[in-house]
Amino acid sequence: MPEIQALIEGRPKVVFSAASLLFVPGSRPDRFAKAKAAGAGLTVIDLEDAVPAEEKESARQAALNHIRSEPAMGWAIRINAVTTADGIRDLAALTTSETMPPYLLVPMVEVAAEVEIVSRVLGDGCPALIPLIETPKGLRQAHEIAGSPKVAAMMFGGGDFSAELGVELAWEPLLAARQQFVLACSEHALPSIDVPYIQLDNEAGLIEECARAEAIGFDAKAAIHPRQIAAIEDAFEPADEAVNAAKEALQAYEEAGERAIRYKGRMLEAPLVKKYRAVIARKEGKQDA
Repeated sequence: MPEIQALIEGRPKVVFSAASLLFVPGSRPDRFAKAKAAGAGLTVIDLEDAVPAEEKESARQAALNHIRSEPAMGWAIRINAVTTADGIRDLAALTTSETMPPYLLVPMVEVAAEVEIVSRVLGDGCPALIPLIETPKGLRQAHEIAGSPKVAAMMFGGGDFSAELGVELAWEPLLAARQQFVLACSEHALPSIDVPYIQLDNEAGLIEECARAEAIGFDAKAAIHPRQIAAIEDAFEPADEAVNAAKEALQAYEEAGERAIRYKGRMLEAPLVKKYRAVIARKEGKQDA
């Protein structure tokens, strides 16, 4: 997927390849280093949901100070929605920052214009953007949002989505929405990120949900606690065995003149070849991140 995305004109030069994201409150700079040490593919300093209103300003400054003082790679900031006063203040602060994070998560996106506002305000230095689709209206517009040039990946915000529907934040009530979201991402060759699993003491449930999300096409999953990272990485990071099998199959296909062949008891043709190439690209993208 990363190699396909890189070919799309106008896409960000920074290609998203993380299998896991871990959120840390911007109001707790004392936790930044510990969050990073958890080993997530991307550590996200959150200025939105995790920060109370009276701490927004101090969290904003803590996040920007940290990005300036630390190597930026592997970090992201989630700003407040650009339809809110705090989101506007976040953008204003970013315009004067000496250093930008590689990625900027934009919550509650419902129309492509919101992503365009961020892109235009931040100009040439705009980070790669990751919109969060968190409402039925946003899901209806997900295809157009995914087509915005600065978008590098999208995340399914199941918490707010389930609240809008009045259903439990669980697999079955949100399955149809997840599938529509993955389709919108896939049409633009964008990585798709699944909502965090909120039952912190249910590791078996986390593993099961990761497997289900990966099976329907998600490329990554967010986490809200460091101990969730290992299970997420195991589920979404291509195993060495899978990568080696993909390379062997591609070699056989190429040696056959890139024609459909019988390989290990099944037909090896274009759709499977595309899948194998995506597995290898994801592994290589992870190693280069």
